[in-house]
Order: sequence, then structure tokens, then C-alpha cells
Amino acid sequence: MQLSDFDFELPEDRIALRPAEPRDSARLLQVRPGGVLSDHQVRDLPSLLRRGDVLVVNETRVIPARLKGRRLRQGSDIAVEATLHQRVSDATWRAFMRPGKKVAPGDELRFSDLSAVVVEKGEAGEFTLDFAVSGPDLDAAIARVGEMPLPPYIASKRRQDDRDRSDYQTVYARQEGSVAAPTAGLHFTPELLERLAAEGVGLARVTLHVGAGTFLPVKTEDVSQHRMHAEWGEITPQAADQINAARTAGGRVVCVGTTSLRLLESAAGEDGRLETWTGETDIFITPGRRFRVTDALMTNFHLPKSTLFMLVSALAGLQEMRAAYAHAVASGYRFYSYGDASLLWRAE
Repeated sequence: MQLSDFDFELPEDRIALRPAEPRDSARLLQVRPGGVLSDHQVRDLPSLLRRGDVLVVNETRVIPARLKGRRLRQGSDIAVEATLHQRVSDATWRAFMRPGKKVAPGDELRFSDLSAVVVEKGEAGEFTLDFAVSGPDLDAAIARVGEMPLPPYIASKRRQDDRDRSDYQTVYARQEGSVAAPTAGLHFTPELLERLAAEGVGLARVTLHVGAGTFLPVKTEDVSQHRMHAEWGEITPQAADQINAARTAGGRVVCVGTTSLRLLESAAGEDGRLETWTGETDIFITPGRRFRVTDALMTNFHLPKSTLFMLVSALAGLQEMRAAYAHAVASGYRFYSYGDASLLWRAE
């Protein structure tokens, strides 16, 4: 397929700069097989699911992975910004740098009182940074000097503030390691989770640490030539057993966010059964893929030509999603990380 197949008109003012308050008051567009649309709010979710269904949430926790500082080189000192995106070891991270052309292996970087040395520049423009401290000491330093890694389409339009430290984190986040939020989960509140449980909807917790590569544009017109950055994930025995049991009993697997879906589809066997799983995935889902375990996906509205719009088109149908997004734009739905949500059922 061609990149142009996934293009659509998105007015600039549709990109949300702040989340809805309260979180579950965000709008929710349900897309049924055949492209049948209905407008709701996220707080209506218990009435759209049924007893025995299981929601699969990504409990990764976002770290303040954007570091602003200086590149120190003999006779030269310039401002730089690093966005961490994948941990390599206790003291080493891969990162995207700005301005990347001004940074080279051997350079010293100073982020307030945290220092690092550039040890490698990859073919894809990512840098490997070796920090002066490691383990918990490095984690604490990043938490102290870093900023929340808001997506560029938000960060370019306003300064981040203390609200983003909580707004850009799900209420069930536990496992630190993401440099981008699993944004569909931002709509949940403790009260909504309690109502879902009372209706007999299960909650399975998995982990996929989201990398900054999720924001990288597709640069090849032939979509099949695009390569995803790898992300680390884990499915515990408890989560695998819970999802398998729900499917066996006739319940539906509803992934909260594309991260949960990508993890499950990476780990599932041909028959859709899940086992304990730990590792990296660079799965790239485009139309034509057979889904093994996912029955539905709750996700935010994504940008034109993005890998995430390709994923939702694979699940619900390209023409159906183009029509749904046209409805969303015309109806004033808010897009992307702080925007509204959709509930997409797998095309028959």
C-alpha cells in the first residue's frame, strides 16, 4: 500500500493541547463492523461492553525523558535536547538528539548536574549515550532534571507545566520505562474502573514501554519499506491466563491502546492463545493482517499518514476508518494524545 492511502484532512485546531476534565468526560466514537457509527462519552464504556469481556491495559509509566542541556566540545558549547527512547543497560540509553547534526561520538553532554558521553550515532539518526551514573542513581537524576516528553505537536504550541506530570500518566501506571504515554489509557478514572468491574468486565495488565519512535513519520511512499523501532514488553502468567480464560468463556478481548494490541498480537499463537512473554517487538500492522486475539480496540484519534492510523485501518477497515475520521473531524472530536477516543470493533 502507498503512504497516500492513509492521508486525510485534519484541521490544526482539532489537535488537543489539554485533556478533557474529568478524564472520562472525553467523547467516544464507536465504530461497529460495516462502519456503523455512534457517538458516546468514555464514561459510557460499561454499557458498550458486556459481562465476561476483558480490557487489556498497558501499565507502563512514563519517565521525564526529555533532557535539555549543553554539548561541550573544545572551543564550542551549544544548547542540545535529548529524548531518551530505549534503555540499553544500567547506564546507557539510546536517544534522539536536537540538533542531531551538531552532535558526534565523543562529545560530552551536560544536563544540569547529569553528564553523559556520546558513544555512537546510529544509521537512523539515534545516538547512544553513556551516563556518568547508573541504575537507581540514573533513574533519580532523570526524574530530577528531565521533562515529560510531550509529543511535538503539543510541545511546539505551548510550554509544558506541572499539570502534564499527572495529565500525561494513566491512573494505573506502575512499571517505569516509557518515553510516551499509552494515551488511550489517559481517559480512565478510578471510578470508571470500579464501574467496569461491577459490570463484570475484567482488567488484564500488561507492559509495553513505549519509545519515542512512535512519533517518527513514515518517510517511504511504499508503506512496506517502513521499519518500526523495537519496544520492550511483558505479558505475565497471570495476564495470559486471564485473557485466555475470557476467550474460552466467550468474552471479547478489548485492547486499551495500540500498545496493548501490538504486544498481544506479537505474543499470540496462531490460535490466539497467549503464553508468558518477555522481549522486544517491532511489529508493524497494516491492512491485510489477520488479528489473532484482538476483538476490539479503544484508542485515540491519530494523525494522517501515521503508523497508528494504518493499524486502526487494519483492524476496522481503511474505508470505514476514513469515513469515521471524516465524521470525527466534522463533529468536532479532538485528536491525538490529549484528545477524544474511539472504540473500534474488528471488521468481520
